[in-house]
Amino acid sequence: MSLLQSILMGLIQGLTEFLPVSSSGHLALFKILFHVETDTGMFFDVLLHVGTLAAVCLIYYKDIFHLIKETVCIIADCVYNLRILIGKMRHVEGRYRRIVCNSYRKFVLMILVSTIPTGIIGYVAADLVEMASEILLIPGICLVITAVILFICDYLPDGKKRPKEASWTNAFLIGICQGIATFPGISRSGTTITACVACGFDRKFAVKYSFILSIPAILGAMLLEVKDAGSMAVSSSQAGIYVVGMLVAAGVGYICIKTMLVIVRNKKFKFFAFYCLAVGLLSIGGYIYLA
Repeated sequence: MSLLQSILMGLIQGLTEFLPVSSSGHLALFKILFHVETDTGMFFDVLLHVGTLAAVCLIYYKDIFHLIKETVCIIADCVYNLRILIGKMRHVEGRYRRIVCNSYRKFVLMILVSTIPTGIIGYVAADLVEMASEILLIPGICLVITAVILFICDYLPDGKKRPKEASWTNAFLIGICQGIATFPGISRSGTTITACVACGFDRKFAVKYSFILSIPAILGAMLLEVKDAGSMAVSSSQAGIYVVGMLVAAGVGYICIKTMLVIVRNKKFKFFAFYCLAVGLLSIGGYIYLA
């Protein structure tokens, strides 16, 4: 892979990760059309996602700090309650601590509940997703599906739910949607935001939930790829090219994420829906023509 290809793929990732047009679909199409070989499977794709993960952390650093702090507190309270339980078995009195006592703790547990189905789907379908990324027809069909999802989002009524009012079922369904969005051409952000709005979430919170929910998903994908890192032969020059692509994705992603709140609030997904529909149909047409 050349430096120019790495920069272009970083640019595509940064632009498409936060805009609801499927970064994986565009990366798959780019690789197929320009015969890009990374020699490391999906590892470079994961590095690009790490770049955009950095952008999410920079934008939502305050929320992420509170989430981490409350996660530690949840663990501490669970340990304390376990000690109380053991004490009661020995006839020692004590009062349990309430685990979900504020919105951030509820948010932490919602992310956990959403991540479970995403992780299961991502692990089970990993080989299928990688194979689908190499066939021009699959990203095309998935982009058409994304277009339909985006059209639906704009016409859904505005909700008011935030963590306090959300149910665990809502979180689980959103996690399933994120898992399905691992297929190239299905927009992760578009799918999860639409799922949030369909569940009655406030649109501003839907964007935040979607982007923060991507953090454990990206880290999980990274872990799956790192376990195979020992068998990957990456030269120092290629490693540098990979890093450049990741940095480009981070910089462009940081700029693009700022626009998403405006897009969702003003119900402008339809423009991206038309784009996804056009690219999807072109991809399907190209596959039929080449076949």
